[in-house]
Amino acid sequence: MTKHTIGVDISKDHLDIHVLPSGEAMTVKNSGHGFRKIARRFRELDPAIIVFEPTGSYHRAFAQAMHAAGFAIHGVNPLYARRFAQAIGVLAKTDRVDAALLARMGVALDLQPQQPQSETIILLRELAMSRRGLMKERTATLNRQKVLNHPLLKRQCAARLRQIERQVKQLDAEIAEVIRADEHLHRRARILTSIPGISDVTAFTLMVEMPELGTLSSPQTASLAGLAPMSRESGKWKGKSFIQGGRAILRQSMYMPALVATRFNPDMRVV
Repeated sequence: MTKHTIGVDISKDHLDIHVLPSGEAMTVKNSGHGFRKIARRFRELDPAIIVFEPTGSYHRAFAQAMHAAGFAIHGVNPLYARRFAQAIGVLAKTDRVDAALLARMGVALDLQPQQPQSETIILLRELAMSRRGLMKERTATLNRQKVLNHPLLKRQCAARLRQIERQVKQLDAEIAEVIRADEHLHRRARILTSIPGISDVTAFTLMVEMPELGTLSSPQTASLAGLAPMSRESGKWKGKSFIQGGRAILRQSMYMPALVATRFNPDMRVV
């Protein structure tokens, strides 16, 4: 019996769906009613995998609904999807084209099922995004403060900095409370912070940006973080290896902890 692969392009208001090998296409609302409608059709098709691109927060309810209905799902990195399109010569970009592309990608790459992120991780990711925004604003405000001359502007800058500090502390307290309330995450946080150089903030970032941590090999972990050296060789020519790709936020967050670890972590000093 032929197994179907389904590609789903997700937007704020609707879902565009493409089924392979039949070529069937449909569009439904991105809502509970739409999810129930396609779930009935998907049960008839019995798909091997449903492939979609994570799009901000628009995909979360869909992914949770499909997983709860018992379907295998796989969220594709948008950059990989675009490169796949370029590789097979697909230049057009519409919702229907993207849905068909995702279905083809699922077939060609034999994509495997993924577990959707838990509600706790989704909540922590939202808190993390707010915290990063505040820290960026703090840096910008500090830089602006250095060039101000008018007393009023200086006072406003100082007041904004104090407000940012209060808000960051509030977020940190909320993050700590959410982690403490989840036994699994609390245990992981204690393990991570026991490593010299890993602070509470770094541990939290690792758990949010790499929930797969602990289930991957060392090379896979390094690659996912964008820290695995990429070799450049051709024939007798050998270029310099460099790191690239991976999850940028994770890679950036590990820079300072890595510097600290090289000084205070005996295992890292050996490396």
